[in-house]
Amino acid sequence: MQPDYQNVAGVLLFLAGVIALMGIITGEIFYPAGYSTAHSEISDLGSTRPPEALIYQPSATIFNTTMILAGILIITGAYCASRSGWERWSSLLLGLLGVGILGVGIFPGNVAILHPLFAMFTFVIGGIAAVLSVRGLSGPYRYLSVILGAVTLLSLLFMGILIPVLGDGGTERFVAYPLIFWLTGLGAYFLGRASTQQEASHPA
Repeated sequence: MQPDYQNVAGVLLFLAGVIALMGIITGEIFYPAGYSTAHSEISDLGSTRPPEALIYQPSATIFNTTMILAGILIITGAYCASRSGWERWSSLLLGLLGVGILGVGIFPGNVAILHPLFAMFTFVIGGIAAVLSVRGLSGPYRYLSVILGAVTLLSLLFMGILIPVLGDGGTERFVAYPLIFWLTGLGAYFLGRASTQQEASHPA
């Protein structure tokens, strides 16, 4: 794998994970009283579902801009990962995850059909991407990726059981946050791998 492309991919993916998490937190901070991480969905920060379709600023702008930026970073990072020689299908699935997140930002919750489609696509393809990335990873992180992806997919599968316990918002966070952690960890993995290869090629 080419260290230069790995470094760029690592930086972009690490930033995507950090920006996504901090964007959600910041949107929650500025949302009016009544927002609950247990009962309010993450996408409510951009807009609640119809027919109410409540939009509160600056939370909506913060959240939607964050998702658009994170999506672009992931798509670009996936391209750089592919150019570095990373496993083809893992790169493709990572890029599709970026497309899903980009769609979530472009089409907020008040867009009745497209937003739910992009949100579900993001969760499903993200969980699959994390699990199948084991093909292109080595060391302990390959197992952590499987665990994080499995948490997302199992949380989706058992939403009917989790919602009464964790609430709508809590359950969605069990689906979404493992993907954010996976992206951040994947970025760190690429950076570490590139650094090791550069040191090996230029011994002291």
